[in-house]
Amino acid sequence: MKRNRIIMSLATAALTFASQAQAQDTLAEHVLQSCKVEIESFCSQVTPGGGRLLHCAAAHEDKLSGQCSYALFQAATVLEQMAAAIVYVAQQCQTDIQTLCPDVKEGDGRILMCLEEQADGVSDACKQAVSDVTSD
Repeated sequence: MKRNRIIMSLATAALTFASQAQAQDTLAEHVLQSCKVEIESFCSQVTPGGGRLLHCAAAHEDKLSGQCSYALFQAATVLEQMAAAIVYVAQQCQTDIQTLCPDVKEGDGRILMCLEEQADGVSDACKQAVSDVTSD
């Protein structure tokens, strides 16, 4: 349970990193633009949000253009990389979070901010992991 809290907290924190948040917005915009015809043709009655458009596109995957299919593939690859980065940081920072930020409520990057505020006490491995994930 504690490990899940750490992973979820870092997931939220990771999504606040400017480069990743920007990449995510750009990625979503790219998919929407690349799949515009398919969304209008097959999914116009679907209310966006909660992954409903993605499910709709998957239901019509045999009818998707190469452009749309490739955009979805690219998005999946980027999201997979982001998930791997989150797991990596969670593993490297688990002890630091438990020790330095035990009462910090997860979400909105609060745990990451706590680690930054406690920088002198953060392990080198955790610092390196955060640096690895946030550097361009």
